[in-house]
Amino acid sequence: MIQLGYFTIDTPDVEKARAFYAGLFGWTFDEADSHPTYAHVKGSDPAFGITKGEHRAFPNLYFRVDDIHAACARVRELGGHAAIPAESPSGLSAIVADDQGVSFSLWQPAPGY
Repeated sequence: MIQLGYFTIDTPDVEKARAFYAGLFGWTFDEADSHPTYAHVKGSDPAFGITKGEHRAFPNLYFRVDDIHAACARVRELGGHAAIPAESPSGLSAIVADDQGVSFSLWQPAPGY
């Protein structure tokens, strides 16, 4: 079963967004997993964070997969598009789009995530 494993809210100013969401929802942030272009929300399920990027009117959804390379290949087989997976401390992720151009991301967690 595929499940939502992670999501991000993109914003031009991470510090300003941290202050806003902390004030609105009481969110706290895991400083060990945060840096100037990313703030990881502490204790969330599924996990999520705020990332520096262009303003979007919607969050970026990451669907958790066991094998990101196989999942990207399947996206392409079905007529979609898939970027080359990128590596980070939390695992591998790739931005993909379905056969109608709707984008979302795939995430293969690193061991321990």
